Amino acid sequence: MSAMSTRAKVFTGIGIWLLGAILLVIVIPSEGKDEAFQPQEEFKLDNWVDLQIGPVDMSINKAVVYLFLAAALTSWAMIYIAKRMQQKPNKVQTAMEAVYGLTVRDIVGDNMSQKMAAKWFPFIATLFFFIWFSNFIGLVPLPFNTHEKVDIFGLEVPSLALYAATANVSIPLVLTLFVFVAYQIEGIRAHGFFGYFKSWIPSGTPKAMRPFIFAIEAISQFVRIISLSVRLFANILAGHLLILFMGGGLAVLLGLAALGWLTLPLAIVFFIFEIVLVATLQAFIFSILTSIYFGEATAAEGH
Repeated sequence: MSAMSTRAKVFTGIGIWLLGAILLVIVIPSEGKDEAFQPQEEFKLDNWVDLQIGPVDMSINKAVVYLFLAAALTSWAMIYIAKRMQQKPNKVQTAMEAVYGLTVRDIVGDNMSQKMAAKWFPFIATLFFFIWFSNFIGLVPLPFNTHEKVDIFGLEVPSLALYAATANVSIPLVLTLFVFVAYQIEGIRAHGFFGYFKSWIPSGTPKAMRPFIFAIEAISQFVRIISLSVRLFANILAGHLLILFMGGGLAVLLGLAALGWLTLPLAIVFFIFEIVLVATLQAFIFSILTSIYFGEATAAEGH
């Protein structure tokens, strides 16, 4: 008997998947919409420790803990690798050296002058690793969902949930504002105050068009704040929402058990996609755009 082809296996799997959903619809009736289930609560930031210093709210919540975890993991990984560098690298060192080479060559080296690359490489590399680790930690289920609790031997503990600090718009926004201010300062240092703003206008632009071009460039500079921060925030938040709803949230919300059978495979696909591509890609995009902005601001010629 000949073995089944790959196409036949795929269609057989899809058929079993759909048949299982149909059987579940027949066997398990709909329980109706679950009004108690509030998926947005997973993203709500309740204060765990209230801490007010004058007018500044320094309370500790879930986002603060995830920031601490990302910062601690970034610091630990760099120190661990630095202290254990070997002539014959192991697998961990080889992987970290590959990522280090990516940041040196592709992110920083190709977009800045040698002087600027040497000056800003530590910051941009840290930025890359911090966002990268933050995105990955956000895909690890941790017992931080205080809205939904689980009874374990009479003790109510927070349930497992996925959350990333970068899914909170304030975190990418703060990183973006620091980048924005830093490369503006570097541009002024490189060209002088008036020279830097003159560099926003391409050489050879007719005088009548210069105010118009300057206005467009000024707007584009501020739009970068939105695009850089929202791109990271929106991609991470969208990924978490897809995993939440496809992983069973939609089935619970609508009271349809069969829907969970249909959406769970999609949740697994989205989860793998987030781990393999999105987490790294968003850290790479944020870092390489930062390098490009620094390179443009300090370039010898106006762009």
